[in-house]
Amino acid sequence: MKLERGADLSEADKRTLETLSARTREVEARQDLIQEGERPEVVHLVMSGLACRYKVLPDGKRQILAFLVPGDFCDLHVAILGFMDHSICTLTPCTTVAISSETIAELALNHPRITRALWWATLVDEGVLREWLTGMGQRSSEAQTAHLFCELLVRLQAVGLAASNSCYLPLTQNELADALGISPVHMNRTLQQLRTVGLIVLAKGMLTVPDVARLQAFAHFNPNYLHLLRRARQA
Repeated sequence: MKLERGADLSEADKRTLETLSARTREVEARQDLIQEGERPEVVHLVMSGLACRYKVLPDGKRQILAFLVPGDFCDLHVAILGFMDHSICTLTPCTTVAISSETIAELALNHPRITRALWWATLVDEGVLREWLTGMGQRSSEAQTAHLFCELLVRLQAVGLAASNSCYLPLTQNELADALGISPVHMNRTLQQLRTVGLIVLAKGMLTVPDVARLQAFAHFNPNYLHLLRRARQA
């Protein structure tokens, strides 16, 4: 479903993806799929649950670099790298698929529409990273948090896992703080402020946005960096 946002996949392309030689794995919450410094042998695809990319500093502080939702590849380019420069872990129980680097290479060589879709997925990852950097540098913590909620709502809607104004989002305040680059105490205050002004309802892992347009306006959210409306031309 996600890859069709990046290219008009043929029925043959879809059958190819459905019959990939890959290993499915059930992973508990907060388990590393791969750690910084390890040699990547496979590309991980998240099929259910939430995962993240992260780095840990020598003093133990963690920076979450991206949230990975169902349909997301955990770094397509790692297959050509000698070692990982960051780690990937689950945040909730996840179902993942491990796809060999040889399989990714075969797709790139013989399936141009799938290749275009994979390129698109990688470029979207880069767009999200640029938007996060902008938020950390220029947005208030309230606007940055609101922007992240807008983003995750849209990304989950794109793969059929969110309603028009709500989604299951079982992230802890510590995980949100690590993603936004603020302290857990500051994160708690930020969430309280967003709740107080009626922009969000966050309870028992469920995010509800009473007025989506209002939250998007508050965050100055423009989903163009997710490239969900642009269909790639065929090769």
